[in-house]
Amino acid sequence: MDVGIPKESRAHEHRVALTPGGVRALTERGHRVWVETTAGGEAGHSDDDYGAAGATIAYAQEEVFGRAELLLTVTAPDPHDFEKLQPGQTVLAFWALPAAHARDLATLMERQITAIGLEVIADGAGHAPALMAMSEMAGSLAVVVGAGLLLNEFGGKGILLTGAPGVPPANLVILGTGVLGQAAARAAVGLGAEVLLLDSDIAQLRRALDRLPRAVPTMIATPHNLERALAFADLVIASPAARGERSPVLITRAMLKRMKPRSVFMDFAIDMGGCAETSRPSYFPNPTYEAEGITHFCVPNLPTIIARSATQALTNTVLPWVLDLVEQGVDAAIAKDPMLRRGTYLHHGRCVMPSLCESFGLTPAPAPGAKA
Repeated sequence: MDVGIPKESRAHEHRVALTPGGVRALTERGHRVWVETTAGGEAGHSDDDYGAAGATIAYAQEEVFGRAELLLTVTAPDPHDFEKLQPGQTVLAFWALPAAHARDLATLMERQITAIGLEVIADGAGHAPALMAMSEMAGSLAVVVGAGLLLNEFGGKGILLTGAPGVPPANLVILGTGVLGQAAARAAVGLGAEVLLLDSDIAQLRRALDRLPRAVPTMIATPHNLERALAFADLVIASPAARGERSPVLITRAMLKRMKPRSVFMDFAIDMGGCAETSRPSYFPNPTYEAEGITHFCVPNLPTIIARSATQALTNTVLPWVLDLVEQGVDAAIAKDPMLRRGTYLHHGRCVMPSLCESFGLTPAPAPGAKA
């Protein structure tokens, strides 16, 4: 099979879909891999590295798109690249289609592609390995970046997250105790921050507590409790999500007005639409903006700033699925593997994910291997 790895086209995306080691695993099995020149440069992997792994270096993105039966990207192609997609092509990426514009989804369907979302390839319990790998990194990074945003030189109120002898630590509120929230909580507790956890699921809160080195206060994420928590928070790390659906909007503009001026709000549900009325995507080198006197950080691809580590983690997770797709064929692999089937948004242009169809008023088609 012909596999294509283009240079990421989204602004300030430094990761690449596979390391040279991952490419070698494909070429050793007789598959052809086309890598766009400099695709891995910002993750520390040169064209020579990919060439030594057996890839063919392409000097035009159109060649990668044109030759690939299976296209591997980290973030989904930009809408302006949709015209490069070939009918019958399969694209494996973080698609986040529930938050897409209706016109963009319609264009993808017209291109008759198969779109598999890394964020929704999951087991029966809802565990999505690729999303978990990136979320673990994002959670740890969130605490580091958030601590920096509290500093005066970055527009913050001049608070040390960890505190000091005779100086209380910052008040950190974590909304959502999934993988990202738990990683953030572990990092923050380890640093000595004052942490409050909120989640709508009491069982999830219990699991999060069991995994922390010390107990922290918890609250159910009702609107009333959210208002109370935000009122005293110096830093909020929010990551509520519903698998395969747009993120719920839990934080209103009125709630944010109750926060102390120059506090920091970080929305990590922004790739699925965001969880606050004031959230909109932001990017490096200007990752923050102010709304209602609160510093907002809504970067949808935070692990990109550790591109080499993130690319390695992504390859570790994604490579087994890629091998299944190229060895068995796309339709056979989707039919055989329930995880791949759960992650398939579109199959040859038809919407096969019921939740996505419901969001956009479409009639779902059956995916390969799905029970009638």
